[in-house]
Amino acid sequence: MAAQPTSARTIQSSDAPYPSPRYAWYVVGVLTLMYVFSFIDRQIFALIVGPLRRDLRITDTQVSVLQGFIFAVFYTFCGIPLGRMADKYSRRGIIACGLVAWSGFTTMCGLAKNFGQMLAWRMGVGVGEAALSPSAYSIITDYFPKEKLATAISVYSMGIYIGSGMSYLLGGMVVRFASAKELWTLPVVGAVRPWQLIFLAVGLPGLIATALLFTVREPLRRGIAANALAISARQSFAYIFKNKRTFLCHNIGFGLLSLVSYASGAWVPEMFRRVYHWDIPTTGLVYGSMVTIFGSIGIVGAGRIADLVRARGRLQANMLVGVFLALLWIPFHFLLFLAPTGRWAVLWLAPACIFAAAPFGIAPAAIQQMMPASMRGQASAVYLFILNLIGLGIGPSAVAICTQYLFRRDAAVNHSLLLVSVTACLLSAALLASGLKPFLSSLDRLRDWTLESTPERG
Repeated sequence: MAAQPTSARTIQSSDAPYPSPRYAWYVVGVLTLMYVFSFIDRQIFALIVGPLRRDLRITDTQVSVLQGFIFAVFYTFCGIPLGRMADKYSRRGIIACGLVAWSGFTTMCGLAKNFGQMLAWRMGVGVGEAALSPSAYSIITDYFPKEKLATAISVYSMGIYIGSGMSYLLGGMVVRFASAKELWTLPVVGAVRPWQLIFLAVGLPGLIATALLFTVREPLRRGIAANALAISARQSFAYIFKNKRTFLCHNIGFGLLSLVSYASGAWVPEMFRRVYHWDIPTTGLVYGSMVTIFGSIGIVGAGRIADLVRARGRLQANMLVGVFLALLWIPFHFLLFLAPTGRWAVLWLAPACIFAAAPFGIAPAAIQQMMPASMRGQASAVYLFILNLIGLGIGPSAVAICTQYLFRRDAAVNHSLLLVSVTACLLSAALLASGLKPFLSSLDRLRDWTLESTPERG
């Protein structure tokens, strides 16, 4: 499964028949499972803030660095070269190597004894997970026609919310089980705390799941002219620069929605503990169930809506749906974060989870729609770079900083969440609305580029 350069046999016309729908959806299912594992490993921190602070002797801000910032830095910067590799080498092989790496480093997090060690292992998790999405987006785009692409990528992106939800559910179950004893003694490893047992429990299954990738066939690359594989990174970035207004409005606009989602994912469980005095197992069960069910509904539903809107002639449908999501989400922030009791907060979790999930299928679908086939991996990496640097890098830390330095009390985490979320949604709506016309111009530019680069048929 080693990554091999794309051969001439993989260069196909966009007129080539697509694989059978049944197998194409099977591939989406396998890739979705990989995404589930990545988000279980990524989000498990949110449920164990208290034990981490106690045992590693760290603050909210340091926890947010582990949750978001340091992971995001390595995830985003490594995503650029890995996206470039996805345009040239076996995408299946790249994903397999990444899965082994991030699962192994997650397991190592369970052996961390101090902040420095945990920081190092989180860097490794970020590098490994950077291999997944640029290659997965490119594979899915070669398996599905454009009119079904937003739905297909939304189903893949559903892994975010299945994985996040399972991290809370499994984390809560393991905490309940492991908390029966202060220390657990494992073969080879020795004595571990309950939170360390969680990392070991979620990291090891990912290593086993790598075998499933052997059932995925590397798809033929579509719409690539005979000279397209020779395109350099410099040419790719030059094309992106020509579309800079679209990229900035799209990437930063959706990045701000990502900021709200990651901030909520990182701190809503802790809000239930600090504000409503729920225990970790109860929070994991309730929040995990809501994220899994309603997050999945939100991300697939938004993709389906965008495909239907696009079928009616609105080619910028993905961007347009993003504008409405940003605006409609705002009142639910007030209802959730200012709820008088935990039961009222749970009532508003359902729509909040739907809105939190909705952007993450339509945003990458828009990138695939506007980029030449030979540049999709690179463009996806740039998108993920900005999305995660803003969302994952800033979101959890913004809430932590507001709580620690602005409101100066742990129980004000709900006010920090409200301030950060409403501000980000307003800015996102303005940017995405500003990008509607530039997006149409980018589609025209893609059509011209395709005509120029496709050899005439005799």
